[in-house]
Amino acid sequence: MDDSRTISVQPPLWMSVAVLLAVAIGGGFYVYGKKIEVKDVAPTLISVTGEGKANATPDIAELTFGIQIQRQPTAKAAMDQLGKGMTAVFEAVKKAGIEEKDISTAGLSLNPAYDWNEGRQIMRGFDASQSLRVKVRDLDAVSDVLAAATNAGANQAGGVSFIVDEPEKSRAEARQEAITLAQQKAQTLAKQLGMSLGELKSFNEGGGYVPPIMYGRDATAAMAEKSMDVTATPLPAGEQEVNVQVTLTYELR
Repeated sequence: MDDSRTISVQPPLWMSVAVLLAVAIGGGFYVYGKKIEVKDVAPTLISVTGEGKANATPDIAELTFGIQIQRQPTAKAAMDQLGKGMTAVFEAVKKAGIEEKDISTAGLSLNPAYDWNEGRQIMRGFDASQSLRVKVRDLDAVSDVLAAATNAGANQAGGVSFIVDEPEKSRAEARQEAITLAQQKAQTLAKQLGMSLGELKSFNEGGGYVPPIMYGRDATAAMAEKSMDVTATPLPAGEQEVNVQVTLTYELR
């Protein structure tokens, strides 16, 4: 009798699976004893900028003017005189075609007035002042409104500024120009690098307006300081420049 036997020993299933598993060691993987390097491949990105400009014609003017009352014996006397003067100015401005909703108070003050005598401060009365901010929607009437206020008693003029009431149309034109320039830059740069433009990854926008045209007190005070009737003086509005800068970031392929 042949008692020889053949015994087959097979490893457990889990051992086979374990051999196939890659073990991460030292920045790579080992599979059957061979190390395979794994590298992160980040996309190549470029950022380009473009600037666009557009001109906007102001359609609203803001005037600031008022009355200053100097040295009255009592606070009540100063405020009474100020009230009468400002009422006259207010009515004159409305008569010039300005709606009440476009007239607001820009400032109001009542302060004691002092003199110095032999090193001592002596109160001599009270000063009072009030100013209005007036929005003029008809630019042809700006000078007439200012002259009407001055003739009614306004003796302080803070300035005139011209603004664009709805600037988004001009900003959209400037933005489109900026985007077009930035896209052209991106295409040129990609070509020089021997690549092509991929997806747009980000967009940023900045910029704004050149400060509104303003005529300071020096330009309007002469009208307010005359005692005779004041005639309208030309106050051209001109144009304002809108600047928009954009930054586009693209992936290169």
